[in-house]
Amino acid sequence: MIRLTRTGRAICGLPLVVACSSGYADEATPVINTGDTAFVALCSLVVLLMTLPGLALFYGGMARTKNVLSVMMQVFCTAALMSVIFAVYGYSLVFGDGGSLNAIIGNFDKLFLQGVTIHTAVGTIPEYLYFLFMLLFAAITPAIIVGAFAERMKFAAVMVFMAVWITINYIPMAHMAWGGGWVFSLGVQDFAGGNVVHLNVGIASLVGAWLIGRRRGFGTSALAPHNMTMTMTGGSLLWVGWLGFCGGCVLAVNGFAMLVMVNTMLASCAGALGWMLVEWKHRGRPSLFGAVSGSIAGLVAITPACGFVGPMGAIVLGFIAGPLCVWSVEKLKPMLGLDDAFDVFGVHGVAGILGGLLTPVFAMTALGGQGFAEGRDLISQLMVNGGALLFSIVFSAVSSLVAFKIAAMLCGGLRVDEDAEVDGLDLAAHGEVGYKYSN
Repeated sequence: MIRLTRTGRAICGLPLVVACSSGYADEATPVINTGDTAFVALCSLVVLLMTLPGLALFYGGMARTKNVLSVMMQVFCTAALMSVIFAVYGYSLVFGDGGSLNAIIGNFDKLFLQGVTIHTAVGTIPEYLYFLFMLLFAAITPAIIVGAFAERMKFAAVMVFMAVWITINYIPMAHMAWGGGWVFSLGVQDFAGGNVVHLNVGIASLVGAWLIGRRRGFGTSALAPHNMTMTMTGGSLLWVGWLGFCGGCVLAVNGFAMLVMVNTMLASCAGALGWMLVEWKHRGRPSLFGAVSGSIAGLVAITPACGFVGPMGAIVLGFIAGPLCVWSVEKLKPMLGLDDAFDVFGVHGVAGILGGLLTPVFAMTALGGQGFAEGRDLISQLMVNGGALLFSIVFSAVSSLVAFKIAAMLCGGLRVDEDAEVDGLDLAAHGEVGYKYSN
């Protein structure tokens, strides 16, 4: 997400005026642009669509029949809980000026949304709209982690983990990257959340899979997805929402926003084709599951790059992401031996790392990109991006471990008992049945 510095200079070096956070806004009376407002409002709606019902359907189709409702319940309630937390204190801590602690965290000036009114603005859009757009980022990010521990974690433990994780992980990560913290000051090329969202949830998912352990029947066909129609529908909604997710980060409707959306679209297409071709060659036939997974891999990879690369660079990046994620799911996952149920690390983590590392490469003007900030070249930008990636990996691993441990302590463990896992969490945890059981 590109933002302005306190002096109003775009840190990415692009000749664009991009809205700043309320903590850095000019003292002049804000002027609302109705076109920008309408655009960001539409982007907000499609980002909500990618979470509910998109992510819920995507994961629900990958679950077994006896766990479909539990997975969808976890996504739904996580989004609701994260939204309330972000409103109460998250927005303030992400975008407030933390003074001596500003490198790491904001302040409580906007606790309970104090000072946010129908008259305040961020750039050329109402501050309430900016808050809503950023709230939706906070809602979907932790919900992605549900795919790692699906079908075996206590619902109470899920809720406690999510509340702790957004507080000690997402909020400081978002502030450091977007709210004026030290990562922000480095000028990392990460337009829409490659580190804060995708790499972050990928590492958290590895930690969760390691702590909770494998599902019964791990590595067998007994754990196969039950409804690919549902997964394809959810994946398609994710694709639609991703255009708003990335495009809305410009906070204005202009040619640059359209470039971001075109890049996002093309990378997803290329990711689907890349995964399909590899699967077709090595398995003898392409699968819908593979094509949908490849499109998500392309979307993840383009997230940090969408504001820095050109359309042809987006295609190449997406095409690389598809096959790489095939390898991570088919080869790396068995090597690790962890039951990341819906391959959150294999897609979000791996493609997030790929996107972060290759963004400077395809940002080169010689390859059709937007170039670098003044005084930067490829090597220096790679070092900055690589350093931010390494920090994000370590920070996510430690904070996620702490969040899971707190949830385990408060909920008497993370995992449901054996009978509940055999019967299915739909019935055991929620007393509901969505499908006739087939396995």
